[in-house]
Amino acid sequence: MINFNKEELRDKVYACWLGKNVGGTLGGPVEGERHTNDCTGYTTPAGQPLPNDDLDLQLIWLTAMREMGPNNVDAKVLGEYWLEMITPCWNEYGISKANMHRGIYPPMSGEYKNHWKHSNGAWIRTEVWATLYPGDVDKAVHYACEDAYVDHGSGDGTYATIFVAALETAAFVVSDIHELINIALSKIPEKSYTYQFVTKVIECYENKKTWLETRNIITDMALENEELGWFQAPTNVSYSVIGLLYGEGDFKKSMLISCNCGDDTDCTCATVGSILGIINGTSVIPEDWKAHIGDDIITISINMAAGPKYDPLFPHTCSDLADRIMDMHHLTLAGSNITVTDNPTDLTEVDVDSLRGNDFAMRLQGLSQYYQPFSSMLLEGVAELSGPPEIEPDGTIEVKLSFMKRMRSQKVYRIRWLLPEGWSVTGPKSMCEMENGKPVEANYVIKAGERVDAETRIVAEISCDGHFDVLYVPIMLCN
Repeated sequence: MINFNKEELRDKVYACWLGKNVGGTLGGPVEGERHTNDCTGYTTPAGQPLPNDDLDLQLIWLTAMREMGPNNVDAKVLGEYWLEMITPCWNEYGISKANMHRGIYPPMSGEYKNHWKHSNGAWIRTEVWATLYPGDVDKAVHYACEDAYVDHGSGDGTYATIFVAALETAAFVVSDIHELINIALSKIPEKSYTYQFVTKVIECYENKKTWLETRNIITDMALENEELGWFQAPTNVSYSVIGLLYGEGDFKKSMLISCNCGDDTDCTCATVGSILGIINGTSVIPEDWKAHIGDDIITISINMAAGPKYDPLFPHTCSDLADRIMDMHHLTLAGSNITVTDNPTDLTEVDVDSLRGNDFAMRLQGLSQYYQPFSSMLLEGVAELSGPPEIEPDGTIEVKLSFMKRMRSQKVYRIRWLLPEGWSVTGPKSMCEMENGKPVEANYVIKAGERVDAETRIVAEISCDGHFDVLYVPIMLCN
């Protein structure tokens, strides 16, 4: 069991968001510079923080969790909140929104024609999952991954998100930066760019290279990979790790090192500020930097008229946000081994080894590049495409359905495809549940007719003998 003292936990949650605001405001003015910076402190007027999409989007995710309930939030739900409440259309944000407008589900919305899938949009918005699930690493990683699917698919933007979410969540129960980095690395595949870049930072640090030498080595690694380069997740996560390691726990030193690495500086600094805030609470944030930005949250990326403007629970300050997070813990921590009480914090039973493990990421890595989850009362599974969700007149595409039963009885499934006139399908029409716990799998070849519209929705209807529940799995194919 883990018990957090309510007052101490609230201080860490508040420090997370305050550190996020402090870092975003420090790094904002030099965001996007490809050279190193010479930042020594704030260059913005005193009185309020800069607006930052890193924080904005998380306010909407918190709204989704409150309105829908934690157990009902997944990539599809977050995708709809994107379309309703999030205004930016730059880079991966715009590509994923365009895909969803066309009817393409997450995570294909973050994969299809998305050359920004390795970028920074998702790992910069992990604090909401970490603070809702303090110490529960696997839960936070699950939600962070559902979040990243929407605009990063199976790209390194998603692996970077897993890494940062795991580090931040574990920081509520583990204070050693080196240990936290190792826990986070254990959650992602070794062949991912994020793993390779972060382990290179560790190697450089252990070999006594300066932070600037390490930064330049990471920058060169990125430029050597054509699909990476600037404004990409592995590079910028590494810049945050550089700040954490070489800053040696000093808040200002850590933030300034990350900022002076350049590139996506509002993101790197904001993440460093959040992590140090979680570990140490508000005492770690210098009073002069606190005073410079105050407590307000200034939004830039939210369609307030879509709901938040009239929502009395929508947070407008870091204090409000911390309180809203604390109010959710009776739901997010229900049924876990984590409690929040007025008793002293007790972390004596924390098993650091139990926080490690990458089963989740390895399952993700084993899927097709283009896939779509589905579920009903009777089953849960995934539809995997043999290639991009595209088809031409008289062309074909292969679809594999894999699913596991829910409930207890043995089942016979019926699969019927709903296709446009002139289209055809080959593959099994029924399947029996397989024994030994393996998923039911069926392979289909969809053949288009002579006419293919710009977008065509095909649907797999899955029913089960003796049960009334019927699942429809819609898959959008583009011409």
